[in-house]
Amino acid sequence: MLTFSECTLVKLDKRFGLKQIWTSDVLNDWLNADAEIVDWEINLLNLLRESLILGVHDWNEFELKQRFVAPIFAMVHFTSDTFNLFAERNFAGTVESIEMQGKPDGIIASGVREPEKPYFCFQEYKKERDPKGDPAGQALAAMLVAQEINEHKHPIYGCHAIGDVWRFMTLQDKHYSISGSYAATRDDIFDIFRILKTLKLIIIALVEKEE
Repeated sequence: MLTFSECTLVKLDKRFGLKQIWTSDVLNDWLNADAEIVDWEINLLNLLRESLILGVHDWNEFELKQRFVAPIFAMVHFTSDTFNLFAERNFAGTVESIEMQGKPDGIIASGVREPEKPYFCFQEYKKERDPKGDPAGQALAAMLVAQEINEHKHPIYGCHAIGDVWRFMTLQDKHYSISGSYAATRDDIFDIFRILKTLKLIIIALVEKEE
């Protein structure tokens, strides 16, 4: 049994023969896609950014989730009659005969009351000071399980954040990519929100393709 919390990029690379690639069309297309941000969203994002600037160095992990991360995802509204956003639910699977499990901070999956088939996006968001473990490795571990559940039919999308710094990830077969840093205390917050809105459109398109 391998738990997500003990996973690091080094451990996963060695265990599963993974390779980080520095150029990914899938990641680039996701990061550079257009998505409209309307006035009320801009106003709320500015308020959230002000709160983050004041509190990010002192908040604990729960406060960071409750006061910044959760409102951002709520604004995108990853809720429909086919998929939903779930938090800290048990999630497990088998990758190359190795059982893996954990409780990702966030998972977008089919289902209304409980997650069923995962839809390509996982987040690990940690406290800025003295984070425990490797959030990129933990996110990638959950993405590997999602890839198996989805039978390698399409890329898996992920995200992890440390304090105010967000990075986005994609996984396809044994290759994964990690974006550069987006600082939510700067104007990058609008890019973060745009990327998440684009993710919703990607998920909707993939769900429709499967139906």
